[in-house]
Amino acid sequence: MSRAAERRERLRATAAERGLDAVLVTNLLNVRYLTGFTGSNGALLLRTDGADVFGTDGRYTTQAGTQVPDVELLVDRATVVGLAREAVRGGAGRIGYESHEVTVDGLGQLERVLVDAAAGGTAPELVSVRRAVEELRAVKDESEIEALRRACAVADRALAELAAEGALRPGRSELQVGRELDARMLALGAEAPSFETIVAAGANSAIPHHRPDGTELRGGDFLKLDFGATVDGYHSDMTRTLVLGSAADWQREVYALVAEAQAAGRAALAVGADVVAVDAASRDVVAAAGHGEHFPHGLGHGVGLEIHEAPGIGPLGAGTLAAGMAVTVEPGVYLPGHGGVRIEDTLVVTADAPELLTLTSKELLVL
Repeated sequence: MSRAAERRERLRATAAERGLDAVLVTNLLNVRYLTGFTGSNGALLLRTDGADVFGTDGRYTTQAGTQVPDVELLVDRATVVGLAREAVRGGAGRIGYESHEVTVDGLGQLERVLVDAAAGGTAPELVSVRRAVEELRAVKDESEIEALRRACAVADRALAELAAEGALRPGRSELQVGRELDARMLALGAEAPSFETIVAAGANSAIPHHRPDGTELRGGDFLKLDFGATVDGYHSDMTRTLVLGSAADWQREVYALVAEAQAAGRAALAVGADVVAVDAASRDVVAAAGHGEHFPHGLGHGVGLEIHEAPGIGPLGAGTLAAGMAVTVEPGVYLPGHGGVRIEDTLVVTADAPELLTLTSKELLVL
């Protein structure tokens, strides 16, 4: 059985537990997870009786035959409508749907299609499955973890090469550095950057999600780099903060504090750990040093087919960690008008110590 088929069986078991006859999966990343399909139009009708149907349009007939060879194919430009009709023809009485993906108008159309397809009989009931597939995706299998390892390795190498070549130097702009970092990741095998690369110099480093601009790097500044590579659809995420020229005492103090908090957060990653407690392990270190108000975001998040996915690790998070979850740990301290530090790694929760995937040194680098 393929990995995609195994994933479908897990969703099938969830559907059966909820008393559903079928689930209509329309989120493209969830479709990819369950089938392997990477095109721009596809949906899956998963049936509890095992007679699944994959739908796409004529542009992807050949691709679907290659990527989804083990599921019945429906070729219909109105893919979701076609699959809804298939569900009615198959006798489904309760159909799950992804309510976080379907618009109000889309839901109304789907309800009308089901009524029409029932031809005067009782139309199937639509039942939200919420984020059932995303919950499955939160725990990675070995193939997913290997893709994450490769994505992290690309990012590690790209930064190492730029630093070695002197590309991170005063006089260059944030935009120049960001574009060169993106280009280097692509040259090393990334499909794309994981997200818009953050390059933040000087006072801009105190802005957690600063967008790079024409600001020039200057000696004595913090330089914060938050970036990642996408490999086989999976994203890496890493932040390193360095100093250009010589580091002032206040910079070393802030960096040491964030490094301590980040180590505490990594150490708290364990099977069964509550995500709020993991956040607190790191946040308490920052708060004890008097900088609680300067750490305004959550400690981390899941990473995989999306750069931000379950679980969320923060004060408002919910749930516990499980083996196989890939997460970030990224505390920061941001001093408006002066500068900020964030240190971020991607790790995988295991039964033992977490596996660190981003291997670039976390010692304060002074270039």
